Amino acid sequence: MLPTVLRHLEALVSFDTRNPPRAIGTGGIFDYLRAQLPGFRIELTDHGDGAVSMLAVRGHPRRLFNVHLDTVPASEAWSADPLRLRVDGDRAIGLGACDIKGAAAGLLAAAAATEGDAAFLFSTDEEANDARCIAGFLAASHGFQEAIVAEPTRCEAVLAHRGISSVLLRFRGAAGHASGVDAMQASALHQAMRWGARALDFVESQAHQRFGGLTGLRFNVGRVEGGIKANMIAPSAEVRFGFRPLPSMSIDALHERLGTLAEPGAIERYEETFRGPSLPAGDVADAEQRRLEARDLADALGLPIGNAVDFWTEASLFSAAGLTALVYGPGDIAQAHTADEWVSLQQLQQYTESIVRILGRP
Repeated sequence: MLPTVLRHLEALVSFDTRNPPRAIGTGGIFDYLRAQLPGFRIELTDHGDGAVSMLAVRGHPRRLFNVHLDTVPASEAWSADPLRLRVDGDRAIGLGACDIKGAAAGLLAAAAATEGDAAFLFSTDEEANDARCIAGFLAASHGFQEAIVAEPTRCEAVLAHRGISSVLLRFRGAAGHASGVDAMQASALHQAMRWGARALDFVESQAHQRFGGLTGLRFNVGRVEGGIKANMIAPSAEVRFGFRPLPSMSIDALHERLGTLAEPGAIERYEETFRGPSLPAGDVADAEQRRLEARDLADALGLPIGNAVDFWTEASLFSAAGLTALVYGPGDIAQAHTADEWVSLQQLQQYTESIVRILGRP
């Protein structure tokens, strides 16, 4: 089936679905998908700002396959046109080939090779901190009980991963001459640095925490802005940071702790800009029960089970909504978001064959 998969992948890569700029409409790649899925009931939804979803259903399935079609922007380091698929030896190279248009191509090929019940949900906003497609789908009555979400997992079923939270943190200060005796306390940048040092110490103190093979709390200060010049006290400062908790960690509790690490009155604004729950979702007891249910699903489908991963996926959104969810797709996350992104031909073949086998089951 590999030639068919590569033909679909070549077409899918050629559509520019970079996110940003989120310039994605209901035509283009969705016209192609509709044309490849005869006999499917199609429901196309424009959620605005480049977030488009397409639900394709054949028969009366209870299991949903989800794959996102948007990609990250292409860097200047690409050695050739990123929107033109190249096959080099045992690799298919192209923007999104690994993350995760290769899985979409496999689903199209598998759909044509089978006749049974099938349901595919394609979306275009996973690579942004303004995801709407999955939330919109889950808010409606859908009737599905299981979700298999495609991300690069080397054709292994991933049952657990970290959550994610992004934050905008703004500090207040008092403008003045840097020679003043109160410069040390008045500077918003100084307050931000003190908070940062305490936050890093706190994160290091969580290194002993464990869940399903994952350890510790992932944390990153991504951007710091503020101040005017060296001899002026900074009247304001802004920090953008994010953290990735274990499934056993409460995101709300972590926000409460991180928000109290600054000096009293130093924080002007603390705003969570994006949140994604961990997989499996829920408190410790619920998460463990859902992990066992996902393991049973993987076993029933004959999928090899891989280790928990540090990256976030939208499978957690399905889990939080009560579906049994796991992550499964071709490719390695090490190739995702890189210049000359690639997926192995063997992985494309293995993934497609497994989907054909799964769709052939009642």
